[in-house]
Amino acid sequence: MMDSILIGIYLFVLAMFVGFEVITKIPPTLHTPLMSGANAISGITVVGALIASQGGYFTTSRLLGCLAIIVATVNVVGGFLVTDRMLRMFGKRK
Repeated sequence: MMDSILIGIYLFVLAMFVGFEVITKIPPTLHTPLMSGANAISGITVVGALIASQGGYFTTSRLLGCLAIIVATVNVVGGFLVTDRMLRMFGKRK
């Protein structure tokens, strides 16, 4: 049990460093495609959180699943709003 928690923490810290390096190293013109990919990954997170939050009684995994649904949904909606705004900036002006 403790080993799986430590592996999860290591993966989380590694993902934070990789994400920071990816975001800071790519040029601004590639932010929109990267954001679209992140939205797709957040969609997968929503599906996984829905599966994790299933159950008939209150557990820690259900609580974390509900929290993950909320955070991933905010990320998906915010990502689509920002992507839409950025794409309008490249459109033809009337």
